[in-house]
Amino acid sequence: MLKVKLARFGKKNQPHFRIVVNEARDKRDGSYVAILGHYIPSSVIKVLEIKLAEYKEWLAKGAQPTETVASLVKKFESGNPFPERKPQLSKKAKAKQAEAKEAAAAPQAEEVAPEAPAEA
Repeated sequence: MLKVKLARFGKKNQPHFRIVVNEARDKRDGSYVAILGHYIPSSVIKVLEIKLAEYKEWLAKGAQPTETVASLVKKFESGNPFPERKPQLSKKAKAKQAEAKEAAAAPQAEEVAPEAPAEA
């Protein structure tokens, strides 16, 4: 049975993957029938390139994609596979920000409340 899967290449801690068609029982990085694209997750801007026409041909021939490849293809077909993320504050930064808001709100509350005149 043929599978469409990722074959790992690249240096230690710097992986890049080829999207290949090979026999299901073959080794992950072993020989393959066809290369359908590549995926580089570790670069600053992630790279994903897939030849969709060939991919669909292999699916028609009976090749089964792995879960990972299927999700990557779905992202690729969406047009924007890796949208930019908005920067988010860490838990510490959020706690500091909340503390600063509380500190700023506390003195204002004291100033707003007029003191009652003391009767002597």
